[in-house]
Amino acid sequence: MSESDRIVPATHIQDSEGFHTPSARVYISYDPANPPSHPGANWTRFVCISDTHSRTFSVPSGDVLLHSGDLSRLGQEDDIRVTIEWLRSLDHGVKIIIAGNHDLPLHEEWYEDSYYGFHDKKESSTTIRSLVDSDANRDRGLIYLQDERYTFSTKEGGREWSVYGSPWQPYFGGWAFNYLPEEASDRVSAIPEVDILLTHGPPHNVLDKTFTNVNAGCPALLAHLSKMRGPPLLHVFGHIHEARGAVRYPWLPTEEDQGSSNAECTPPLGMRETIMVNAANQPLGRQAIRPGPGGQRIPCGGPGFQPVIVDLLDSAMRPEM
Repeated sequence: MSESDRIVPATHIQDSEGFHTPSARVYISYDPANPPSHPGANWTRFVCISDTHSRTFSVPSGDVLLHSGDLSRLGQEDDIRVTIEWLRSLDHGVKIIIAGNHDLPLHEEWYEDSYYGFHDKKESSTTIRSLVDSDANRDRGLIYLQDERYTFSTKEGGREWSVYGSPWQPYFGGWAFNYLPEEASDRVSAIPEVDILLTHGPPHNVLDKTFTNVNAGCPALLAHLSKMRGPPLLHVFGHIHEARGAVRYPWLPTEEDQGSSNAECTPPLGMRETIMVNAANQPLGRQAIRPGPGGQRIPCGGPGFQPVIVDLLDSAMRPEM
């Protein structure tokens, strides 16, 4: 039996419009011309996007922008530049971004050996990296993370938030930032306990079902998060475009926890949970076509694929087991 098989399944709590908890307000669907108002000074608004693939669109204002990878179509310089200039123009005070499997040259070692399968002409990984990760970007609050932890505040004297960003996902056609099943545990074990987690790929069985009805998320990632004493308040990912959405994911004790001497100290259901967001913006699958005559394609960031808004109370804590 694998580690993920021993996890006691949790019930996903989801609503197509969004949901509220005592410390979070999540908006999945809303009027882009009139987004929900900011809840106030004791809250931080996170606007979640992913898989934008060099497309640009209107993004609601907020305190923090989170982008979970696939910044570009295939990682070419012109495409990356379009995305970075767009992100720089947005008014969020802090913008945290990671790469995804389409941002090919950012996986430098892999790209050296594999670029010819995607590009006629080899791109400069150094140039691409300097576009996403530079002093000029940081001066504008734009932070690129690649297997890194970062802390920030959105207001003077306000809460310090911790975030970790990882571009990896299970093997998928030999693209960038892929890992094989036997490499998964070592890869995800580097993820520390933080308030906000950005990964490109989802955990297994959480907003990860493809249009071919396969749960493509990572079992090792789910297992790793389930063992944390204080799992993330918010985990944002993408990669599986057609599974875009958000859920409350309660972490139930494993069988080992239930049989241990301190099992009675486990907080009740709902106290240990993570807001999981698949923030993919590029439409894919049946949802990519507007219903009705004509069957027009929904644009990137359009209805059903708009940015997900997550408001977190500044006093929200990651409960420990």
